[in-house]
Order: sequence, then C-alpha cells, then structure tokens
Amino acid sequence: MKRKKSKQAWIACVLVSAVIFTNTVVKAQERLYHNEFSLSDVVLLEGPFKTARDLNIKTLLAYNVDRLLAPYRKEAGLTPKDSSYKNWDGLDGHVGGHYLSALAMNAATGDMQCKQRMLYMIAQLKECQNVNTKNGSDWSAGYVGGVPNSAAIWSTFKRGDFKAFHDAWVPWYNVHKMYAGLRDVWLYTGNKEAKNIFLRFCDWAISITAGLTDEQMQSVLDTEQGGMNEVLADAYAMTGDRKYLAAAKRFSHHMLLDAMSEDKNNLDNKHANTQVPKAVGFARIGELSKDPTYKEARSFFWQTVTSNRTLAFGGNSRREFFPSAAACTDFINDVEGPESCNSYNMLS
Repeated sequence: MKRKKSKQAWIACVLVSAVIFTNTVVKAQERLYHNEFSLSDVVLLEGPFKTARDLNIKTLLAYNVDRLLAPYRKEAGLTPKDSSYKNWDGLDGHVGGHYLSALAMNAATGDMQCKQRMLYMIAQLKECQNVNTKNGSDWSAGYVGGVPNSAAIWSTFKRGDFKAFHDAWVPWYNVHKMYAGLRDVWLYTGNKEAKNIFLRFCDWAISITAGLTDEQMQSVLDTEQGGMNEVLADAYAMTGDRKYLAAAKRFSHHMLLDAMSEDKNNLDNKHANTQVPKAVGFARIGELSKDPTYKEARSFFWQTVTSNRTLAFGGNSRREFFPSAAACTDFINDVEGPESCNSYNMLS
C-alpha cells in the first residue's frame, strides 16, 4: 500500500478511517473527524489486501440493488421494482443500510460501479423519503426506513403504545443501519444529498420520540437499537445543532451508562452486541460534549471488556451474550462462539 500524495494523518487505515477521540469544539463541519484523510489517497498494491478488496467488490456487485431497495419502496407505498431478499424476513431493510455503507467505502477508492449503484440508491431513498413526507400521516415525515409494517409500528409508538413495536424485530436496530449508510455516503464521498436525507431522518427520530417520557424512552432502549445515540451525535458534529446532541443523550441507555460511569461491571449475561454500540455512542457523546459521565462510561466499558472479557483473537461473547466468569469454560465447550458483530463494533 502507498500514499499517492504526502499528507499528515494520525491514523493508518486500509479501507476505513478510525474513530479517534479529540477535544475539539463542535461546530458544523465538512468532516466528522479532524484527523482523517480520504480513502482516495490510498492505493492498494498487489497483495492480500487488494485481493480481499477486489473480492469484496465482486460480491457487492452480485447483489440486485432493486431487491435491497424493495422494503423501502414498499413501506413508502411505492411499487417495489423487484422482490425483497428473503434471508431476513422480519428484518427487511437493515441489509440495505449495510450495503450502502459498503458501496460508499469502495466508491471512495474510485470504483465507478460502486459509485453508480450508490448514487442510484440515494436517488431511490430520496424518493421514498419525499413520499413518506408528503403522505400526510402524523408519523412519517422524514422517514426512510424499510421496517416491515412501519405504519402500524411507528404511528402507535409515537403515542406511547409499544405493543406493535415490541411485536416487531428490533425496529430501531433496523433503521440504524440506514442511518449509518447515509452518514457513510457523506463521510466517505462527500455526497450532500445523502447528508440531507440523513439529517431529515434524524429529525424524524426526534419527532417520533418527542412525546415520550424519559421513563418510556428508557424502556424502549431495553430493545436492541444499534448505535442510534452515535449517529445522532454525528448529526450534531455535522451541523453544530444541539438538538441532535440532546437526542443522542436521550437515546443513551442509563442501565449501562450509569453503571459504566461508576466503574461497575454489569455485563454478565447481557446480549453483547446490544451493549457494544451503546458504548460506542457514549464515546462519541463524551468526545463531543466533554460530559464526564459519558467519558468515564466509555473508558470503563473499553477497559473491562478488553481486559476481562476478550479472547486472544478479539471475540468476547458466546451464544451472543457476555458470559459470567463462572461460565467462561463455555468459550471452549460451546459450539456457538464469539459473535463477529460485536467483535467488529469493538473496533469502532
């Protein structure tokens, strides 16, 4: 790997920029992190990294984009252009967000096929968001999710009725992937349309939760929500608008935040990949707000997971849960070992 031109950077990366915690004053900015450099500054020479990158692109291009977009069009009341993929029935929509992130990373390195697909997806998602905004309902303005039965879930959710929400498969986790995808398109490629869609979607999150009490909000966060607090903190970094920072704090689960900020390890038997993204969000909020509660929660979570719960190859869960010390032999005896999702999220 070689740099095409000289530029100072405090991080090294192959395909993605790392999250570094700084002490800068937040204002509207064109980058999320002050110490990043563009992926276009990096060229992969022949070797295992280039081989892996090329295989990744080949796999991405094997997907049918209209099938990935079908859940978003369906929930917006538009006719899908193809059928949805059936691998994740009940969690339709979240794969599209992951896919958009992957396209953005590869488009940033100069791959034109990934860029064309990315732009097509952004145009289609903008159409869905516009239709959701114009349809006149009291819940859908700014929405660009593919959660099955979105209207039933979110219209009742907004009123504090969580039955449909709890009957569904992790709706906030689902939409978080599209939040991350839209943010990543802007982060890696500078696409302003993606930024606008992302911020309107963030405004939807604020609106849909505005009528909930703090107690109701905390009960919602018992259900896996991905990194909602992180993406809302990123919206604050992008705009300087403190409403997004307030929303990020509102999406922070005090069950974990309070314990970690007091250096109390309460992770035994908790679903690992539910907790890790929360802590990534604590780190982002602490970085941007200088709030000592979030900064300490970040530090202690990292310390206790990496020092007390992580195996040599980076895994830290079994059967998707953090085991207690008494159950650590499960790492040897259980066939369901560490989940790659939270190993990946720990790298964030």
